[in-house]
Amino acid sequence: MTKTILLTGATDGIGLATAKKLHGLGHKVLLHGRSVAKLQALSAELDGADYFVADMSSLREVAGLAKAVAAAHPALDVLINNAGVFRVSPTRTAEGLDVRFAVNTLAPYLLMQRLWPCLARHSRVVNVSSAAQASVDLAALHGTRCLSEDFQAYAQSKLALTQISRLLGQRYAATGPMVVAVNPGSLLASKMVREGFGLAGNDIGIGAEILCRAALDDAFAAAGGQYFDNDAGRFADPHADALQEATCTAVLQAAEQVVQRCTE
Repeated sequence: MTKTILLTGATDGIGLATAKKLHGLGHKVLLHGRSVAKLQALSAELDGADYFVADMSSLREVAGLAKAVAAAHPALDVLINNAGVFRVSPTRTAEGLDVRFAVNTLAPYLLMQRLWPCLARHSRVVNVSSAAQASVDLAALHGTRCLSEDFQAYAQSKLALTQISRLLGQRYAATGPMVVAVNPGSLLASKMVREGFGLAGNDIGIGAEILCRAALDDAFAAAGGQYFDNDAGRFADPHADALQEATCTAVLQAAEQVVQRCTE
């Protein structure tokens, strides 16, 4: 059965490889990116796939993205929150947030929140996490404290997304949609890895393969609230903080407060 799949960050790296693979499998892929030129070129390559432009560091633009997607495609089978950043300059957004938290945590949460009515019981949300995870400084998530070290900010933002995924996945396990966090593989050959670590990286197809599996395979149908570590090739425990309901709840509440403040 053909599925309608919204994929953020579709024009580069894992997102690009995933978009091509999903399209090749016969699915309807809705493309998101920042560059109109890249989106137009990819859309043409994928038989005129619909595309949407938004800067994920702006929560107002993310809200607009959700509105545009919902208007054009009121029923979604899968949302893959893939867009992410590691090393950026400047590190603050116009809304006063850390860019890493804005793109890697808050934008995916806002998309889930606004597109929830488009997702049915058997729909899936795949949130791209990372093996890099560190305890979340809630002040940094709120934007009131600056994190100067790129890796620390990235690791915190990815754990925050994993915590939100775990809490929502467990909360809606019986009713759907399924929400899962996936580490697609460490140091894959993406622009982020080249710029952040100066490495060529491993086969990008490793990441695309697991994201497609998370979106489509029966093995993930009941994976709500879990974390899949593709480095280990199995479901595994994330950072210890993601196993604590109170800690996850605090992160989710902080995300909700920031999203409300920046989009009201």
